[in-house]
Amino acid sequence: MSEHAVVARPRDALISRFLAEAGWGEAERGRLAGDASFRHYDRLRRGGECAVLMDAPPPKEDVRPFVRIARHLEKLGYSAPRLLAVDEENGLLLLEDLGDATYTRLLAKGHDEAALYALATDVLADLHAQAEAIPAGLPPYDDERLLTEACLLTDWYLPAVGRPVSEAARAEYARLWTDLFPLARAVPGTMVLRDFHVDNLMLLERPGLKACGLLDFQDAVAGPVTYDLMSLLEDARRDIDAGLIAAMKARYLARFPALDRAVFDASWAVMAAQRHAKVIGIFTRLCKRDGKPVYLDHIPRVWRLLEQACAHPALRDVQQWLDTHIPKEDRTVPTP
Repeated sequence: MSEHAVVARPRDALISRFLAEAGWGEAERGRLAGDASFRHYDRLRRGGECAVLMDAPPPKEDVRPFVRIARHLEKLGYSAPRLLAVDEENGLLLLEDLGDATYTRLLAKGHDEAALYALATDVLADLHAQAEAIPAGLPPYDDERLLTEACLLTDWYLPAVGRPVSEAARAEYARLWTDLFPLARAVPGTMVLRDFHVDNLMLLERPGLKACGLLDFQDAVAGPVTYDLMSLLEDARRDIDAGLIAAMKARYLARFPALDRAVFDASWAVMAAQRHAKVIGIFTRLCKRDGKPVYLDHIPRVWRLLEQACAHPALRDVQQWLDTHIPKEDRTVPTP
């Protein structure tokens, strides 16, 4: 990741003490690119060694889920960043530096796309085959959580494009989703990492599945096996060839011959539609609330993905609701 000088921040004294206690107090620091959260990342250099500082200020951020999931993923044999020092109370972590070879950067340089996606697909298949994939205490992807996310479309996007809906229409929208969620859960459950896409995957010089580095998994929940593979292959940030998507689905399903394909497809469609509705709302919120308009560029793609998901017969009523309340000509990009 590109680095630049670290400017003074209110938490600098706290961070300096944390790094000193961890033995990295004299390390050089350079800012790494941030993400859509309130977290900040610095790369530290100490001689020939590197590490990453995660600064996640509470109460807006909570590093405890990241710590739990990182340890669980490492226990299962995957390449999450090792925890070098932890201060959960103050939201500070010192992490293993997995380098700069994100899938996003590699794809931009022309790396073998099929090979990268095959590795990520194999990681998911392996995880979903593990009897202990779900750690103790992992929150469920329950109706309340799913519905709150789906309603980001009505609560953020619609007002931003000048089409706020009535309480009755919003209630109908919520009911349609609640009726669909059992279809999503008709497949087996697993640990869902939730943001499994090319920005959060890395290629490492390690053997087998360890070659896939995993980032940004602190929002993991227990939910349908379809979710992360769908998140990977129906990416809000980049177009993926339909043939590659079909090949990766087939690759995954070959590991689970007993999994009913029709049930899998219905679960996939519901989870895809729910995620895309959520993402349209999130990208709008990032602009309107957080002053990050760059995410608006992806909204036309996410609308195409949402329309594609709603073509599944199970989502006919959601499609009708969308056509009634957000006609295609009004599926525009909000103004910053």
